[in-house]
Amino acid sequence: MKKRIVVAVCIAALAPAGLASARTAPAAHAAATTNVSVSGKEFSLHLSRTSISRPGTVVFTFRNVGTVAHDFSIGGKTSKMIGPHKTTKLTVAFHKKGRFSYLCTVPGHAQAGMKGVFTVR
Repeated sequence: MKKRIVVAVCIAALAPAGLASARTAPAAHAAATTNVSVSGKEFSLHLSRTSISRPGTVVFTFRNVGTVAHDFSIGGKTSKMIGPHKTTKLTVAFHKKGRFSYLCTVPGHAQAGMKGVFTVR
């Protein structure tokens, strides 16, 4: 009889914990993050995708495939300046739909072609 009581108490104690963790699983409530690869060189920027279907977080992975230092700027944020053959990440949260200009902030680089527009639909 004592074994049955102990087993019943253990089951009762564990069941609510299991249900609670299933209800609060982070994956169920996490917003999707979009990854965009960016390659930059003299004097162009190429994005793996130029739009997303709704506002959200985008992680831009910027790779400098050129021969001089470049950075990547969008949505009021700018990556660190990186040398040739280096990579850095820039995370930007887009809270509304719109068209967002991106560019390399090195003087003269945007004017030479290192710029474009990213769209949030």
